[in-house]
Amino acid sequence: MKIKLASREDAVKAGRLYDDTVAFLDAHINFPKWRYKIYPTVETALGAQQNGELYVIEDEGTVTGAFILNFDPSGNYQNVPWKRDLKEGEYMVIHTLAVAPGYQGKGIGGMAVSFCIDEALRRGCKAIRLDIVSSNEPAAILYEKHGFTLAGTADLGRGLEDIPEFTLYELNLK
Repeated sequence: MKIKLASREDAVKAGRLYDDTVAFLDAHINFPKWRYKIYPTVETALGAQQNGELYVIEDEGTVTGAFILNFDPSGNYQNVPWKRDLKEGEYMVIHTLAVAPGYQGKGIGGMAVSFCIDEALRRGCKAIRLDIVSSNEPAAILYEKHGFTLAGTADLGRGLEDIPEFTLYELNLK
């Protein structure tokens, strides 16, 4: 398996992966509270790809995972009691990490998180931050396993009635 910056074709595949993942979650337990054909979508993937922020995980040409890594918190991160006072641009943010239903439980999410840590270090960042839905226990376990610590909960001003607050994690690098 390899991780690479997504091409346009990869972004379309990532969009299908997001659709398949949300459909699977809706049939089981939708921990991240993602919405089928609303978020994340192929448009989410294409927009991130155009900005050079979408990464895919491939296994022999099959996209098995996707995530966005950028400098945009997409919300009011200043409302969070972070352990370090950093400005935007000094930390990276992980968004929309998904693993295809048939590939879950095989370490792909961990591979993605390790890649993000390495990329943030390579870029000279001081931290990685992220937010999850408070009930998303699988994500919390994944990030904590990789050294992320709980920063708190906050309303990020995203206007989502069913998700008034998010749980925030950070990994300070230097």
